[in-house]
Amino acid sequence: MIHLFDDVAFQCSQKVTHGYSTSFSSAVKMLSPAIQPAIHSIYGFVRFADEVVDTFHDKDKKLLLDKFEWDFYQSLEMGISLNPILHSFQKTVKDFNIDIKLVDAFLKSMRMDIEKKDYKTKEEYQDYIYGSADVVGLMCLKVFVNGSEEEYNKLKPTAMRLGSAFQKVNFLRDLKNDAELLQRSYFPDVDLKNLSPEVKAQIVEEIKADFDAAYEGIKQLPPSSKFGVYTAYKYYKQLLKKLQKTPSSKLMETRIRVNDYHKFGLMLQSYLNIKLNIV
Repeated sequence: MIHLFDDVAFQCSQKVTHGYSTSFSSAVKMLSPAIQPAIHSIYGFVRFADEVVDTFHDKDKKLLLDKFEWDFYQSLEMGISLNPILHSFQKTVKDFNIDIKLVDAFLKSMRMDIEKKDYKTKEEYQDYIYGSADVVGLMCLKVFVNGSEEEYNKLKPTAMRLGSAFQKVNFLRDLKNDAELLQRSYFPDVDLKNLSPEVKAQIVEEIKADFDAAYEGIKQLPPSSKFGVYTAYKYYKQLLKKLQKTPSSKLMETRIRVNDYHKFGLMLQSYLNIKLNIV
């Protein structure tokens, strides 16, 4: 009957993925069915931790995150958790040989979101991005390469660049929410409320360089994951194009999105590029 419990736990992670991000949920559907549950479990874990620091403002965030972390390590030790999100994640960590240091780095960045509001140096900025985004990409990479250390080490640098690109796009897209609601400023030495076109252009060029490096790794992914990752890459590149065209002053007034019709077009284009062996 443990298999029934496992199935229900992974279904819960799938529901979390779909409930919080229809875009990411759609991208996961483009992966091989064999690895979809594992990716859902990773998303469920990082989403719940992120919710603690970004949403539960009337709660003791540090206590909640500490308990979440303690419960995860207990689940690793016992091989089970009655929290279905943690149960499915600990199984994925074990099944795909995910380095616990990646989980530790992620939780470190989540704690930074509780305690830190401004990132004043490039080192602080990069450290946060590594823990909040790069390591999540690396967890997913371990699933994509079925736990292979050789393939993982080969693709690790480009996977990190893709995680960085995604996170930096999110920073630009969420300027209004981060600055006004959460009172955070991730870009070092940048006045978000007076973001100049020149500074914005520098950030965009930095993200483009990350995307260019990441593309080289996407081309080397196994067929089981290439379509889904490439589609997510195309989606975020389109977001960046829209952000680049949006005046700096407008970024603090609205949240840029890609409509459903355009998303479908990107998915179709990605599918054709894969099938034609262009990627």
